[in-house]
Amino acid sequence: MASTEVHKVPVYSVNDLKSTTDDALAPHLTTLPQPYAFTQDHTKTNVRFLLGYSAVAIAAFTFYADRKLGWEATQSTWVIAAVVSYFILNTLLTYWIWAVEAGEVFRGKRKSGETITIRSSAKKHSPLYKLRVKYTSSANKVLEEKEIETSFTTWFSADGTFHPEPLKKWLASEIQVLRLAAKEK
Repeated sequence: MASTEVHKVPVYSVNDLKSTTDDALAPHLTTLPQPYAFTQDHTKTNVRFLLGYSAVAIAAFTFYADRKLGWEATQSTWVIAAVVSYFILNTLLTYWIWAVEAGEVFRGKRKSGETITIRSSAKKHSPLYKLRVKYTSSANKVLEEKEIETSFTTWFSADGTFHPEPLKKWLASEIQVLRLAAKEK
């Protein structure tokens, strides 16, 4: 069910503008008409959650042990191992976010096997939204790879209201597979 809630963000917060726009990509790409609709791949997000929640669980365990057993009892090797594990997991999580995900906001696959990967970025104090799009065939041949950018003002009004239709039109004008999907509507 589509939400009728109006999304308003502070117009001078690039982070809020980018996050709202990023969040609008998945619902759009997964609800395209068939056969153009993509099924979102959550593998990278699941790995991020696994690393993050494992580190939090270790931190919670060591906090609980320190609280219940006292400082002297928690200076054992198992607590030291837990603390080292916590730092290793957080280092892996940081590496995962910066090097593996690298700004990826959507990865999806069509029923025919084509895959689209979209990475977004926006510079501080800049009104420009940049996407790096890679569209590959089921044989892993690159069908389209490009960088596109435009101003957030294309789909945000002066009061910060998000308008998804201009975003969809911009994506369809720049990305071939979305252009074909837009013709189906």
